[in-house]
Amino acid sequence: MKKKFLASAIQQPCGDDNRQVNLDFSIAKIREAAALGSELVVLPELHLGKYFCQVEDHNFFDLAQAIPGETTDILSAIAKELNIVIVSTIFERRAAGLYHNTAVVFDKDGSIAGKYRKMHIPDDPAFYEKYYFTPGDLGFTPIQTSIGKLGILICWDQWYPEAARLMALAGADVLIYPTAIGWDKNDTKEEHACQLDAWITVQRGHAVANGLPVISCNRIGFEFAPHEQSGIDFWGNSFIVGSQGEFLAHANAIDTQILTAEIDLKRSETVRRIWPFLRDRRIDEFGNLTKRFID
Repeated sequence: MKKKFLASAIQQPCGDDNRQVNLDFSIAKIREAAALGSELVVLPELHLGKYFCQVEDHNFFDLAQAIPGETTDILSAIAKELNIVIVSTIFERRAAGLYHNTAVVFDKDGSIAGKYRKMHIPDDPAFYEKYYFTPGDLGFTPIQTSIGKLGILICWDQWYPEAARLMALAGADVLIYPTAIGWDKNDTKEEHACQLDAWITVQRGHAVANGLPVISCNRIGFEFAPHEQSGIDFWGNSFIVGSQGEFLAHANAIDTQILTAEIDLKRSETVRRIWPFLRDRRIDEFGNLTKRFID
């Protein structure tokens, strides 16, 4: 495990109809991040194309692909060439009728270090993911890489403190959230501000509660819902925070940005010594956490 390394979150549009165009854009930004000295590059959730989950349409299952497969082969080669760790999310075809929203981690030698399948699957207006994705079955298990253990979680997972805690308890050195989240243009500006603030706050809280850096990487741009005139305005605002929730880098809402910051894992050790939350957890009283609700 490296004590310090540069990490980059690639905030980008993903709305081109051509998968190769989106992938080529991501790769170009990966190369730029590597040139800056980054050893870890995180891409937005499902960065290969438009966010198709705005509607339920069985034809979109054709977008899914195998892991390993064509895209993972390409990203493996890029990781090896640039000697970097890459985090990508892919619509995974596991078997006929069985699909996942899956993060794939490529290590510096080009190998697939591991996968994480999204655990919490939303079913909200314009986010009809339950139609497409089977809940993950790989658990909350950090992925060992040459730079440390990466606790990968995906979008809707970011609202759940239990997910972040379990990754921390399993030894994660950093929490990473590839994301595709945005606004409904019909909501008020006040509602937009409330949603964005809540999104940032809850993830900073995961950093504080677990004494770990957090990397949150979102897409940008307005994407029409397929066959409709409605859509989602993806709000960007990707950020990297340290182990006390302090901002190390923060993007805006509209621009393509390579957000880069130094991740200091030694500082996490120091923070956990002065705020020993893991030591003081009352695990003897937490049994009810496994219940849906306490009646």
